[in-house]
Amino acid sequence: MNEESLREGERLVSAAYLRQGKEARRSHEQLVRVLVEKGKCPQDPWDESTIELFLQELAIMDSNNFLSNCGVGEREGRVASSMVSRRNYRLIHGIGRSGDISAVQPKAAGSSLLNKLTNSIVLDIIKMAGVHSVSSCFVVPMATGMSLTLCFLTLRHKRPKAKYIIWPRIDQKSCFKSMITAGFEPVVIENVLEGDELRTDLTAINAKIQELGAENILCVHSTTSCFAPRVPDRLEELSVICATHDIPHIVNNAYGVQSSKCMHLIQQGARVGRIDAFVQSLDKNFMVPVGGAVIAGFNDSFLQDISKMYPGRASASPSLDVLITLLSLGVKGYQDLLKERKEIFSYLSNELKILAKRYNERLLETPNNPISLALSLRNLSDKSEATITQLGSMLFTRQVSGARVVPLGTSQTINGFAFKGFMSHCNNYPCAYLNAASAIGIKKIDVDLFIKRLDKCLKVCVKQKHSEDKESTDTQQTKEEDATELAEALGANLHLEKEKS
Repeated sequence: MNEESLREGERLVSAAYLRQGKEARRSHEQLVRVLVEKGKCPQDPWDESTIELFLQELAIMDSNNFLSNCGVGEREGRVASSMVSRRNYRLIHGIGRSGDISAVQPKAAGSSLLNKLTNSIVLDIIKMAGVHSVSSCFVVPMATGMSLTLCFLTLRHKRPKAKYIIWPRIDQKSCFKSMITAGFEPVVIENVLEGDELRTDLTAINAKIQELGAENILCVHSTTSCFAPRVPDRLEELSVICATHDIPHIVNNAYGVQSSKCMHLIQQGARVGRIDAFVQSLDKNFMVPVGGAVIAGFNDSFLQDISKMYPGRASASPSLDVLITLLSLGVKGYQDLLKERKEIFSYLSNELKILAKRYNERLLETPNNPISLALSLRNLSDKSEATITQLGSMLFTRQVSGARVVPLGTSQTINGFAFKGFMSHCNNYPCAYLNAASAIGIKKIDVDLFIKRLDKCLKVCVKQKHSEDKESTDTQQTKEEDATELAEALGANLHLEKEKS
């Protein structure tokens, strides 16, 4: 209620009581005022009532929520289901206009303000995470792969003769298909093995630039976050190469915001050379539903060109999700999550080392990968490749998600390009292995359960004699144990949530 309504209310309720309520509301409004004024993520988390009040204030600024609105157009924010309306906090118009995803909508002042604030808050978080010199960013309602495609299509207009994209190999389909979808020819640069790590072959990249001609290369498409034993690309050296040859540089930073090392590489690359844009996923870095990404860079003009390349308006859901999440966490909450993730990474690494020793395996030495780990499976591989595959199946049936079992010699063809040793980021990695990662939001209980179940599966695989029905028999024998473990995990997580609240 405004001042006038409160004064009228004094006829019904004591003025002292109303003043108390007024001060309570003012505390909410003060938080909103600072947010709009500063455009930065609040240091401390907001409570749900403040967030909901803020979203309600934004929603009533959109034309579909005007009490006297008379809509006679084809896009009037009409929603048939009240559930859908509530799910979106009645912010129905989306973001952007037909010519620019970052433009303000006349019909939707509230949604437009939400979009601008979200971009500003995410930019603040990216700076806090380590890329201090980033100049701008914007949220797009597409996952990482399609967001990379948007970057490549924008570069097409700046380099019309270019047809190639130089791509240090990483065996992940969406980043490869992003180049194909944009209409370019990927030039795959195989990685070099240094110890256990797969690293960028800078010599091969320089040679390929000389062979193809810099003017025929759209960009270098590098990667930070990746599955071990591949490690982040040598961004500093690549950035210098790109600056030297005047070649654009696009970085796939899919889940790198949560890693200070990945963000430092981007910051250093921009400082010593050239990085035109870096793209990161919303769900992997901010724990929101899949469907959004952030495109960020160091040149406002180029970022504006990318936003204008997006055809039409866009869904506001990814922006709304990340805004609510970051207001709920605050800077302190997000920093606590980053710190916890790093601590769990060390814990997971130590636990895997202990387990590896028990089975005469070893944790591969990949110190340059700050998120993913790899456990060798040499002994299982000596038995048969089927045993390696079976291990992955056994883990999945025991509700272990995210672990990747990588056998030797798997081949796959994607859009006409043949990859030997697919999933291992090279043609012939020395051994089969299993991946596990410490990503944002992981808890110690997750690691403990994973190690316990992996231990049980390895024990079965080591003892088994390649009988086809061994896994199903073992699954039946351990069904009650797995159910007990799951109940314990749910109880432990519930206890953690109660402690946090």
